[in-house]
Amino acid sequence: MGNSAIKAHLETSQKTGVFQLTGKGLQEFPEELQRLTANLRTVDVSHNKIEVLPASIGNFLQMKSLTLNSNKLTSLPGELSKLRKLETLSVSGNQITGLPSSLGQLRALRTLNLSGNQIREFPPGLGTLRMLDLLDLSKNHIRVVPVEVSTLQAIEINLNQNQISEVSAEVGRCPRLKVLRLEENCLELSSIPVAILSQSQVSLLSLEGNLFQVKRMRELEGYEQYMERFTATKKKFS
Repeated sequence: MGNSAIKAHLETSQKTGVFQLTGKGLQEFPEELQRLTANLRTVDVSHNKIEVLPASIGNFLQMKSLTLNSNKLTSLPGELSKLRKLETLSVSGNQITGLPSSLGQLRALRTLNLSGNQIREFPPGLGTLRMLDLLDLSKNHIRVVPVEVSTLQAIEINLNQNQISEVSAEVGRCPRLKVLRLEENCLELSSIPVAILSQSQVSLLSLEGNLFQVKRMRELEGYEQYMERFTATKKKFS
């Protein structure tokens, strides 16, 4: 990727606050962007070969959306926590194994997409993200949904295509959770906590492709309460 091409994009970005350069074989996060720290709001450098996100990413104090899907990242820098206006962070299709603990300081974050990485444990410390609407952890290697998940403020949690065999009943205490996706995991019928059905606000619990037939959910205590919420939500949007 020639510097002249980046330069042309920079001039546009100076005016629009948007920098988008996808599928161009970039091996590094463009250093030239540092000139635009004062006004860049949106950056998308998906489908490149970037291996490291530099610490200088913390300088983009106006940034609201950062998309790095399908690169070669193995980690994220703690300096991301300085982006206090960031609303969308999408890093799907990388090789990330975990998150910096400081990520919980991104108080404006609404969408966190970590799909298709190498995460083995449910990331701790996300309960402080009060504005979070969507947490996408699908296509990772998570085995357990732990007790700590009860502090999450997300409206939707996507855990499809992991290796989950255990779900804490505390998921039912997530204050805003409406959609919980657990398709194509390793769950037995007995692993589904009754609390999610009977005591939570979850109105869509997606369980296809586990170790039981979905119609057997009817056997579970609390199924009728869950179906009341499911039907009410369906009516609202039909």
